[in-house]
Amino acid sequence: MHMRTKKWARPELDACPFYVNGGEENRGRWRSRFSSPDRPLHLELGCGKGVSTARMIADNPEINYIACDMSPDVLGTARRNLVSVCGENVSNAMLLRTDICFICRVFGPEDQAERIYIHFCNPWTEHPKHAKRRLTHPRQLMQYRAFLRPGGEIWFKTDDDTLFEDSRVYLDLCGFEPVYLTYDLHRSGFQPNYVSEHEAKFSALGMPIRFGIFRMKAEAPDFDPTRYRLTPGIRSDTLERLDRQFREKDPEGWRMKAEGSGAE
Repeated sequence: MHMRTKKWARPELDACPFYVNGGEENRGRWRSRFSSPDRPLHLELGCGKGVSTARMIADNPEINYIACDMSPDVLGTARRNLVSVCGENVSNAMLLRTDICFICRVFGPEDQAERIYIHFCNPWTEHPKHAKRRLTHPRQLMQYRAFLRPGGEIWFKTDDDTLFEDSRVYLDLCGFEPVYLTYDLHRSGFQPNYVSEHEAKFSALGMPIRFGIFRMKAEAPDFDPTRYRLTPGIRSDTLERLDRQFREKDPEGWRMKAEGSGAE
């Protein structure tokens, strides 16, 4: 997320007891940073301004959260939003400034997160070579596998059709199975749904939100994600198989997809 420089953001973050810059020194020890280390640990990758994040954290005091982003200006706004909803003494959340592309340097197998949220990340659809920058690309997903608890989940939201379909292929390849899928989140009735500024804006324009919950399978795939390229043949064959499974498992969900994409 691009945002104008906020001169107040860095000083406020530096004085914030639940802010961490970098985080490499906490690798493998994140749970111990919380007052109740045995609670479930959820990560949000790309929290932005934290509007929806703050409400989620306030509603779930029994869960520990780490909200990550790269920009201190964005995180400064997220800190203010979090404090406005949860108060100054936030005990179940941390804000982390880090480069998610190298997240394996920050989180290790000992951290054992139960869930990862990836909401409205940059789709990187301008050029095929940019796809490797996506937060759902196999280069990233294989890193997440290293610190997700067995059976851990990725909750993924986007308004970009190409990113959603490509990500379904990525997730399948990297050993994540869909346990919930909808092509129109707001019509589906799924709850809880914490709405960000981005989501509210594009939903108001009539753009349906794509959403999926993907559970990590026990067996890790044996391939090199740094050499992976999503060819048209792989994409079409995999989506055909996944769509067939989706249609059989959830006819109503498939109808929403068909209405929005012209699928038959």
